Amino acid sequence: MTDVQPDHPTSPDLGSATLQVHARGEARDVDLTRDPPFGWWPAIVIALVAFIDRVEVNLIAGALPQIQDHFGISDTVAGAIPTAASIAAAVLLLPAGRLADRAPRVGAIFIVVLVWALCSILSGLAFSFAIFFLVRVMIGAAGQLYNPPASSLIADYYPSSSRGKAFGFERAGYYMGLPAGVIVGGAVAEAFDWRAVFFIAAVPGVVVALIVLTLKEPVRGLADKIDRLRAARGHREVVDGGHGHDTINAPSKALVAEAKELLRIRTLRGVIVSQAILSLGVAGLFYWLPTFLERTEDLGTDAASGLAGGVGGTGIVIGIVLGSRAGDRPRGPGWRIAVSIGFLLVGAVGLSCSVLLPGVPLRMAMIAIACAGFAGAIPNLTASAAEIVPAASRGMGFALLQFLTTLGGAFGPLLVGGMSDLTGSISVAMLCLIPPLFISIVFLFAARHTYDDDVTAARA
Repeated sequence: MTDVQPDHPTSPDLGSATLQVHARGEARDVDLTRDPPFGWWPAIVIALVAFIDRVEVNLIAGALPQIQDHFGISDTVAGAIPTAASIAAAVLLLPAGRLADRAPRVGAIFIVVLVWALCSILSGLAFSFAIFFLVRVMIGAAGQLYNPPASSLIADYYPSSSRGKAFGFERAGYYMGLPAGVIVGGAVAEAFDWRAVFFIAAVPGVVVALIVLTLKEPVRGLADKIDRLRAARGHREVVDGGHGHDTINAPSKALVAEAKELLRIRTLRGVIVSQAILSLGVAGLFYWLPTFLERTEDLGTDAASGLAGGVGGTGIVIGIVLGSRAGDRPRGPGWRIAVSIGFLLVGAVGLSCSVLLPGVPLRMAMIAIACAGFAGAIPNLTASAAEIVPAASRGMGFALLQFLTTLGGAFGPLLVGGMSDLTGSISVAMLCLIPPLFISIVFLFAARHTYDDDVTAARA
């Protein structure tokens, strides 16, 4: 997006303003013509957090055949592991969102990542399925708690013109972690055993936790203030001398009352419902994809996980790049939602073909297309949520989004596992993921018409 220079500057530096940037620190000059104003490092760090989270969670998918053999569990029980973990995470998400609007977000993310590393070690040490199941529920509960504070940080560091790309980094890390976890889980399980998978994953978890501490806590509503300054400098330069005139205080409403108020935002309801239904399909796809390829194409564990992860990762990179660029270049009303609809259609068709059309090359091509579609849509949906929720309530807004998205995704693996045991065919079970994807698109069509009005209301 081309930056517009002020028509009537009142300072020697035509594109700057003095702002309180960090919660602790002096006011400083910010170059308003730079996009992004504070560089990409905050988005990269959050992307690393998202990546290591999904790697750890999806290690189990790559090693799942060995884990099933070791503990003697059925597909239904195997599918229940991520379902129980996601439900546990959903229970904690709203309090986490509340905390993200009140407590230092950097410290909260640091603690969450350390908990992941510890739970990963405990997974490898489990001597019974009951203990293994409990630990996986714990790590699933902790895994989603980074999202409200992390998404709130991104929304405060990046103005509207770069917000889609910033969330693209985070979603890229998140969705690249899916295939990476599958690949690592399958390869390490094949080379050593399934327990070694979880021991190895703990090391990068600790490293990423330390990297999180390089971030500084931004002032809440910082990026929104920059958006207002950019809009106003055609008339005059607005300067905040660091005295906190625009400090945004967290709302004092009760948790349930605050959640109800946010759900009155029409576009937010549509985005949440659509992404929750979409997550059901995506979670079921990635959890069972290596097993699906093993059973339908007679592949080994390492080959199935490597193909699923490599092809899926390629599609994700392509989708993130295309989706982020398209979303940050508005060309009409409800543009981010319109972009999401287009990419979701591509993803739904790709997934349908990957299940229905036999043969490894054809399935892999369709899986790449499906992943590109999903990856292009989700960053725009997340950026849309940031645009339509007031800055003071973004932690809770993202918690609501993640809460219902997590619940939706929780039942994808269980649905496939249960249908596989019921029908005796994992191919038939995978077909159950397709209808929800098309239903999510229907909800987005309705949300598109209210998006611009809700953006205006949030900025006001």
